[in-house]
Amino acid sequence: MKRISTHVLDTTQGKPAKDVLVRLERKQADGEWVELKSARTDQDGRCGQLLPENEFLCQGLYRLLFDTGSYHATQNIEAFYPVVEINFQVRTGESHFHIPLLLSPNGYTTYRGS
Repeated sequence: MKRISTHVLDTTQGKPAKDVLVRLERKQADGEWVELKSARTDQDGRCGQLLPENEFLCQGLYRLLFDTGSYHATQNIEAFYPVVEINFQVRTGESHFHIPLLLSPNGYTTYRGS
């Protein structure tokens, strides 16, 4: 199965970050980014599948953009990072990417999950 998923955890509250807008984009050969899909995290802070059903997961550069500013604004918190952008490389033969985001108002951490 070809898959790109994410999980956002609010480390300040120790809970999943629900209703965060996440956008998946792929870089084209001409250098332009094209949006493949956008979604909002569920009650568990997850977007289980960001790759559109009819889209191939091909070699190249992808990025996830998280609208963290709006998420924090709903809690009346001024955050330092209004958008978190995570760029990652897809290589030939790879088919599953889970990219968690650990979030606080003044910082974030990410890693390649499983």
